[in-house]
Order: sequence, then structure tokens, then C-alpha cells
Amino acid sequence: MRDPDDNQDKQALLQDHKATNDSDDNRSTDDYNTERNTRSSATNTSNRNEEHDHDGATATTEYYDSFDVDDSETALLHGNRPRDLNEAENAETTYRLPSEGGSVFASFLNMSNSIIGAGIIGLPFSFKEAGFGMGLILLIILTILVDWTVRLLIYNGKLSGRPNYQDLLEYAFGWPGLLAISLAQFVFAFGAMCAYCVIIGDTIPHVFRSLVPNIDTLPFVWIFANRRLCITFFTVLVSYPLSLYRDMSKLAKTSGLALITIFVIIVSVSLEAPKMPAELRGDPSLRFSFANDEIIQAVAVISFAFVCHHNSFMIFGSLRQPSMNRFAKVAHYSMALSFVTCTVLALSGYLSFTDKTAGNILNNFPADNTLINVARLAFGMNMFTTLPLEAFVCREVLEILFWSSSPHSTVRHVVITTSLVGVSLLISLLTCNLGIVLELTGGFSATMLAYILPPLCYLKLAKESIWQLNKIPHWATLIFGLVIMIFSTSFSIQKVVLGTSDPGPTCDL
Repeated sequence: MRDPDDNQDKQALLQDHKATNDSDDNRSTDDYNTERNTRSSATNTSNRNEEHDHDGATATTEYYDSFDVDDSETALLHGNRPRDLNEAENAETTYRLPSEGGSVFASFLNMSNSIIGAGIIGLPFSFKEAGFGMGLILLIILTILVDWTVRLLIYNGKLSGRPNYQDLLEYAFGWPGLLAISLAQFVFAFGAMCAYCVIIGDTIPHVFRSLVPNIDTLPFVWIFANRRLCITFFTVLVSYPLSLYRDMSKLAKTSGLALITIFVIIVSVSLEAPKMPAELRGDPSLRFSFANDEIIQAVAVISFAFVCHHNSFMIFGSLRQPSMNRFAKVAHYSMALSFVTCTVLALSGYLSFTDKTAGNILNNFPADNTLINVARLAFGMNMFTTLPLEAFVCREVLEILFWSSSPHSTVRHVVITTSLVGVSLLISLLTCNLGIVLELTGGFSATMLAYILPPLCYLKLAKESIWQLNKIPHWATLIFGLVIMIFSTSFSIQKVVLGTSDPGPTCDL
């Protein structure tokens, strides 16, 4: 017969052992959770995600490190076998994110809309500057280059774990980097504001004159036929109040209308340009000239139209289960569509008007052309809501740069917005030349956003030596961007100072 004391001792030992195991289990669970929360990447799940997109979840850019799918530079540059950016330590650890986000097709539409914007209206003018042959070559090269740098930019974001362009530059270069990207984004958005005001003056007065032949004799209504008064009226009473909104999400919904407007312009120009009388068309002997003497300025104008880098992180974050493979599809499809539409518009306009091609191709058509006036009206009205979006970007750049640690101030908000809209309005009243606005903005800021900062960030973040042979594309793009920025900006400023640029026909209104 067993001693009761022995049984009690055994039970005590079992309880102690169980308590020890429970403690170890709890500690293991805590360690596992800590490791799971701090790990920078997870298992490579690209194949499963690509096959089951409908089951996937959306990852915002905050979760870059959780998606190590096809992130190698080798895959980015050469399309070789993908490998993980960071190897996962535990193959069983994965992350599931909220089931939101869009498909590749939805992101393709967003990026296409970002590219095919108001800048496309100046592409025939870029062919006048570069010549038919060089214009076509530049369009092909810059399309490929922008496709590559926009993917390189997202790759840089994954290398650094940063969710946007500003944070990426600040991470890589500190305050100077933040200052550089802020300057580039501000100039790009502010230049677009000036361009949109000029476009209002280029379009709306023509429409009113066509609808009301005796408009100059009518009280009050006559102001809509005057370029400067028309710009002032619609900017102050329509665009400025919309610019005062703090939330631009409602205005962003007009992007679908903007894309439709651009296609209306392309169809209108393609159909009407060949019908123009000889006195309105340019020298036919110049149609197929290979190269002209303003190639660098042409690069600036094309770059203004194609740059979408400031929206690339947002588009990447909107993808369901984002990966470099999926974003590459978005970029490739968007660039292909943009290239086709831009080429159609550029050739339709340039081949008809050659040396008379205006910075705004719609200005080459008479005021009584019905189909072109439909395009003018749609384009001008689209500028009313597009200008506030650019004002929002400018304001946010200034807020982040100078008042990031300060609470919101209504007075500061109103003063900044009023200053931005007022100065852009003043500039549009002083110039009628959309081409020079596109040259200055594209030559300085678009080249920084597309050709200088993405390769510069990669050269800074890459672990390997910057002098390796596989860095040649990055160095070449960087040098190309610097050359274009310096010379294009200098030539454009020289045009303004010397007054050698064509003011455009709408200055007579």
C-alpha cells in the first residue's frame, strides 16, 4: 500500500511541472508575438496571391515590409527569377490585411488618368520643337524611361520601408532630401496651376464668342469674351472657393470626367486638323523634318505630360496584394495606353500645323469650329476643378515643410490658399503662352521627379558599390536628368527674358 505522503509529493511535482510548462508556453507565445510584430518581411507568397487575387487583402504602403514579392533589383531591371528582398525567418508567419483595394485594372485606370492629363495638350508643340523624327524618338525613349523610374521609385520605397516620396527622400538624405522633393513637388503643382489658368483663357472665351456672336455689345456678358476677365471671373468665383476645402476627396472623383475630356480632345483634333484651310496650316515641307533646334525643351514638355511619380505610391498602395510584379503590369499597361494616345494627338496636330503649332493645340483652330468648341468647353470646365487639386498639393507641401509640428490654423490655411491662387492667376494674366509654362515646369520639376531623384535614391540605398556595372542605367538616367534640367530651364528663362517665345493667338482676345 502506497504512502499518502508519496502521492501528495507526486501531485505537487506534477503541479509544479505543469506551471513551469504553462509559463514557458506563455513566454514562447509572447516571444513569438514580439518577433511577429517586429519582423521586417514575411514568407514569399506571390504565387498564391497572383492565383487568388479575389481572396487577397489590400496592403497600404505602411506594410511594405510584409510583402517581399519579386522585389530584387535583378527582377526589376532584367526580369530574371524573382527573389525575396528580405528572407523571412519563419516560413509560417504571414500577414493578412483588411480586405480592401483594387485590381490591376483599377490601378491601371488611375495611373493612366494621372499621365493623360492637361499636359497632353502641348505634345504637338513638342514635335514642333524637336522635329518629327526626334519627337517620335523622344516620345518612345521617355515612355520607356518613365516606366522604369516609376517602378524604381516603388522599389526604393520597399528598400527603405517608407510609404511616400517625401519620407523616402528624408530617409535617404535627411533634411536636404525633404527640401529637394518638396521643391520639386511644389514647382510641379504650382506650374500646373498656372497652366490651368492659361487654359481657361485659351478655351472659355472662344466658346462664348461662338455661342453669342454679338457678345461684345451685351452688358456684363461681354466679360466672358475677354481673356483676362474670363480667367479672373472663373478662378476667383469657382476655383478659389473650391481650393479652400481641406478635404479634396470629393474633387478627386472628377478624374473620370477628366479622362473623358482628354479623349474628346484627341478625337476632335484628329478629325478636324486635316480639314483646316491652307492659310491656317503650317509649311507642309516641314512635316517630316528629322530634327529641330529645341530638342531639350521638347523633353521638358513631354516630361510634364508623362510624369506620374508623385502619385505612384498612392497607386501602389491601392493595389490588392501589392507586389512589384503587379505594379509592373500597371505601369506597363498605363505607359502603353499613354504612348498611343499621346502619339495620336501629337502627330495629328503637328502634321497639320507644323511650324504654326501652338503650345495649346486647340488654339490652332478657328473660334467657330463646333467640334473643337465642344472640346474647349469640356477642357476649360475641367480646369475649374483640377486647379484646386494642385492648390491642395502646394499647400500640403508647405504645411509639411514648415508647420508639420504645428496645429492646424484656419488663418494660415486661408492665407496660403489665397496666395497660391492669386499668384498663379497673376502669372496667367501676364502670359498667354502655355508652351513656356510647360517648358519651365517640365524642365525643372518633372525632370527632378522622374529622372534625378529615383536613381539618386537607389544609389544611396543600395548596399553594393555605386560603381558596379549594374549601376550604369542609374548613373545614365541621373546625368540625363541633370543635363535636361539645367539646360531646359536656362533656355526657357532666356526665352522669357528676351521675349522670343510666341505669345499665342489668344492674347488678342
